[in-house]
Amino acid sequence: MTTLYLLEPSDPGAAWAPFAGVRPVAELRAGRWRIRERWERALGLRAAGILGSHVDGFSEGDEPPCTEPAQVRGPAVVAASWFAPTAAATFAFPPSVRRLEHDGHAVAWIIPAGERFRGPTEEGGAAGIDGLLLRGTFALLDALEAFLGADCRDAPESPVPAYAIVLGDARLVHAAPDAAIEPGVVFDARHGAVVIEAGAEVRHGTRLEGPVWVGPGARIVGGDVRASAIGPECRVRGEVAASVFLGYANKAHDGYVGHSVVGRWVNLGAGTTTSNLKNTYGPVRLEVDGERIETGRLNLGTLFGDHAKTAIGTLLPTGTVVGAGANVFGASAVPKYVRPFAWGLAGERMSGEGFLRVAERVMGRRGIACEGARRDSLLRTYARVAAP
Repeated sequence: MTTLYLLEPSDPGAAWAPFAGVRPVAELRAGRWRIRERWERALGLRAAGILGSHVDGFSEGDEPPCTEPAQVRGPAVVAASWFAPTAAATFAFPPSVRRLEHDGHAVAWIIPAGERFRGPTEEGGAAGIDGLLLRGTFALLDALEAFLGADCRDAPESPVPAYAIVLGDARLVHAAPDAAIEPGVVFDARHGAVVIEAGAEVRHGTRLEGPVWVGPGARIVGGDVRASAIGPECRVRGEVAASVFLGYANKAHDGYVGHSVVGRWVNLGAGTTTSNLKNTYGPVRLEVDGERIETGRLNLGTLFGDHAKTAIGTLLPTGTVVGAGANVFGASAVPKYVRPFAWGLAGERMSGEGFLRVAERVMGRRGIACEGARRDSLLRTYARVAAP
């Protein structure tokens, strides 16, 4: 039986901030699905492992083991985490094919039985695969724009509550039977489908403009959400546009988040607002620890790392990167790069013990115990990415 592995970038670097060393690229969300899940759907295989030294030992409870690159023996497929496939149907492997290509780049390698994976190569017969090459975390917004519409249209049909207000085709509103939708919620399906997963809640005073995906257990407690993917167990209120929430994040108050990526366990204080367009209307450039990254995007808000937090009334400039575990407070002007585990903006840093104490409290509020492999994973993250 063929086994699927996800190969991480060998040196994620600044382009994958604020997740390099924190979270596998394969576990980032590209549209409705995580990159790993897109590969699983495209190939009809379940992933057995994620290979990358920058996330060795990462554990969150619902992903395959994350290890340093090791010997992989066929029959196997090793797929690039920096590529998000479009296809949702099983891919057929002709006997002569040894790799999958997109736009001239190899993005997966097929290892026959009895052979070993020796690393990415351009050798052997190739077959094409549709999808999107990802140049960094900011490209998750490109993926959102490319995939979310089709991802939401593919949802199983389910009836919309009779007391909901639907603009457009009601067949494009998909709400799980056990989703809690209060009277007066507006579903605008004129530009895309809206999907509400099992256990999610949408309260009165909310307007969802498709394409929108609301993950299992998430709560939308008011405001205007459009063209966004809201991951599991998030709490969202206010205005959200064209953004990706990985899961378990908290934006329970008013404030604008646009063209942003919000990591797991992020908490955005009331009134937190992201700028997503320069006054010059020009392309947005990221600045990560002294390195400049040209994104080519006109709209780009903030990239929030896992466990990041902002104070009440925080205003974030266009193209900001907030590192994992950082606490943003204490200054009127937030810099475009906030270091991982920063405690305020005066150069202080959280200790590893302090970070874990806060993480335990935050995760406990969602019924998740910070212990065992999960706790060890957070300790490894702190050791890898905390600034000296």
